[in-house]
Amino acid sequence: MTLADRIAAFRDTLEEWLRGLFHGLFTHPAYEKIEQEAEDAEDAFMLACFPDAFGIPSPVSYYTAELLPYLEDEFSAWERRMWDRQSVIERKGHQYHF
Repeated sequence: MTLADRIAAFRDTLEEWLRGLFHGLFTHPAYEKIEQEAEDAEDAFMLACFPDAFGIPSPVSYYTAELLPYLEDEFSAWERRMWDRQSVIERKGHQYHF
């Protein structure tokens, strides 16, 4: 193995390591925050559309029932998430490291 080959191998290894370090320090936490914010926005939308699922009376439930066929997959996942949570306050506290 020549010196040029060893230098190229070292540069490739260093580049891969730095890419992983950058992803771990900056990119991955940003993706997690974006996913959490998107999930919170989706939860708020679904709760505004279907509060009857949790016993909250809503005068617009007649109109939002028309959305149910389009949101069927999201509805079951959302309902499961909402019932499995300890509390919404715990989720927000975890998000802000309390």
